[in-house]
Amino acid sequence: MFFQRQLYNLTMRVLTPVILYRLALRGLRYREYFGRWRERFGFFQDSGLNDTIWVHAVSVGEVNAAAPLIEALMRRFKGQSFVITTVTPTGSARVQRLFGNRVFHVYLPYDLPGSVKRFLDRVRPRLAVVMETEIWPNLFFYCKRRSVPIVVANARLSERSLKGYGPVRPLAREAIRSAAFIAASSQQDAARLQQLGASPERMRVVGNVKFDMRIPPGLDRVGKVLREYWGIARPVWVAASTHEGEEASVLEAHARVLRRFPDALLVIAPRHPERFRPVAQLCRGLGFRTLTRSDDTVARHDTQCFVADTLGELMNFFAACDVAFVAGSFDPIGGHNVLEPAAVAVPVIVGPHTFNFAEITESLIHDGAALRVRDPAELGDTVARLFAESHTREAMGKAALISMERERGAVARIVTIVEDVLGVGAAP
Repeated sequence: MFFQRQLYNLTMRVLTPVILYRLALRGLRYREYFGRWRERFGFFQDSGLNDTIWVHAVSVGEVNAAAPLIEALMRRFKGQSFVITTVTPTGSARVQRLFGNRVFHVYLPYDLPGSVKRFLDRVRPRLAVVMETEIWPNLFFYCKRRSVPIVVANARLSERSLKGYGPVRPLAREAIRSAAFIAASSQQDAARLQQLGASPERMRVVGNVKFDMRIPPGLDRVGKVLREYWGIARPVWVAASTHEGEEASVLEAHARVLRRFPDALLVIAPRHPERFRPVAQLCRGLGFRTLTRSDDTVARHDTQCFVADTLGELMNFFAACDVAFVAGSFDPIGGHNVLEPAAVAVPVIVGPHTFNFAEITESLIHDGAALRVRDPAELGDTVARLFAESHTREAMGKAALISMERERGAVARIVTIVEDVLGVGAAP
């Protein structure tokens, strides 16, 4: 294993120029990233904190999922300092918006020995909580060497990811075995994690923390206000987290919807900020009357496409719509979080590729809260049918809320696991 780790470290060092090139490209898209790229190599001002609870969440989706858990840990460990790491600028922005100066935020270092050691020297964690399954050999190795227990929370591992470890699978196996505890989100994930090498004695299926998501206070009122601007009587659907290539399919579906419902409004929310402008141009180029959130604030009664080119507002749009299509599922991307629209009783539609959220999606479909479509034509026809059938929308919305309530509780179970790992008693 020593030889394999050395070979891995050599490969990472050889790739460093490529890493720097990618950092430069990212800096062109996100200007604030230029001032913080050194954090990816462990260079940042010492936090001045000791015995921190460190939570890692890759990007905005993982940050949103981790938010209820972080809040619960803050309540349980009052007075404890918290560090949150992300990988993407959008994730960083979400951390700042949700937690502000209540936490110390820094980018996760690249998995280079020096970078990891500098990071640990500056944040001095008492515990690491790694969301989903971010398995980095050096990060796990040096945490174990410094006696920093790692809890992998909401642990997920798709069949594709399991196969993807390839030549570094032995290192990934050693890393996952070094975790103090793994809180798996489903039986299928637990089985795949065991195939990777996780110890069944230090793993438990606790459910998915995404079911414990909070509904922002006043969301219902925000949705009603938006709908008043858009037009209360007109039908509205949201295409959430679209990717390049999918937007054209969504707009093809919307053209079919408009044939039956000429006053219908599509709110399209690209997954990545670099897609904001191209999507608006695509909508206009295809002849749709288009406005954007950043330039026009709200859609008007005659707007056909409204581009949600801001971050952190997707729940507001779900609260104001009749139907939601969760993208990343037409192409083999794997889909995105279907629970956000479900949490506000909105019927959910997905495409054929949902392997990133397989169990959750299948559960909602089984419960009658979600529908799967094969192509843009079927998407358009399904949206139009749901617009026409208010009783079906209402039944799907109720089924979604029942499904959400049934699956809640993962956050409380993970907090108990953290108490056990740290050797502290349960909260009074």
